[in-house]
Amino acid sequence: MTTKRNAYIWTMRVLMWLATLVTGALTLFIVSYVLIQGIPHITWEFLSTKPSYLTETIGILPDILNTVYIVIATLVIVIPLGVGAAVYLTEYATNQKVVGIIEYAAEALSGIPSIIYGLVGMLMFSNNFGTCLMAGALTLAIMNLPTIMRNTQESLKTVPQSYREGAFGLGAGKWRVIRTVVLPNCVDGVITGCILSVGRILGESAALLFTAGFAHSLNGFIEGLSSAGATLTVALYVYAKEQGEFGVAFAIAAILMVLAFAINLSATAVTKHFQKKNAV
Repeated sequence: MTTKRNAYIWTMRVLMWLATLVTGALTLFIVSYVLIQGIPHITWEFLSTKPSYLTETIGILPDILNTVYIVIATLVIVIPLGVGAAVYLTEYATNQKVVGIIEYAAEALSGIPSIIYGLVGMLMFSNNFGTCLMAGALTLAIMNLPTIMRNTQESLKTVPQSYREGAFGLGAGKWRVIRTVVLPNCVDGVITGCILSVGRILGESAALLFTAGFAHSLNGFIEGLSSAGATLTVALYVYAKEQGEFGVAFAIAAILMVLAFAINLSATAVTKHFQKKNAV
């Protein structure tokens, strides 16, 4: 019996090590391959100019700006809605059946393919506002609303009930308790959810193809939101699929990968910072 048990433990240990090795190797291969293929094509001219068919130059400055515009617009829309909904459901709502239904609906919305959001956004927003970045931002706001709402809810639930009771005992009102006691103690989860939502916004392409378009025009913030424009992910698709510029596509992929790493590191750093602050 002991021999069989030792053989079983040894076999499972080998399988776990093998699974870890395969996963790590695949991740390292993908990251290395994209960076090796993309970095040689990244130049200052590539980052700071717009495409010109006369000089046959390719630049992604409009795509970078469009990405920044759509991230800002989406966060301005979704953060107040998501955080406000989470605060109401966690702190104010008394009908737990309704809260459960809303939470279930939010979880269901999180699993819907993004191309369906793109189709709905095209019918709801693009038909009313035209194909523009604002239509894409509104679509992405709906996509990311469940994520921010659920992350904020979970963060609010981690605040001990004794904090609320102590503040109420001192005579503070409901909103004052939420504003001065509850939210400061769960702000790390809220910020982390927002940072992760930025990563999802940066990586989205299917929904934006339906709503934001794929123009490489250079515009200011206000004009850009009302005009069609390609983000970095959409530009990657256009250059790779439509124009066959795989070097440019890999360059954009390398930039997006670096941004994804930066976003994940930022989320980790923010969480650790607030954990140390709360511990003190």
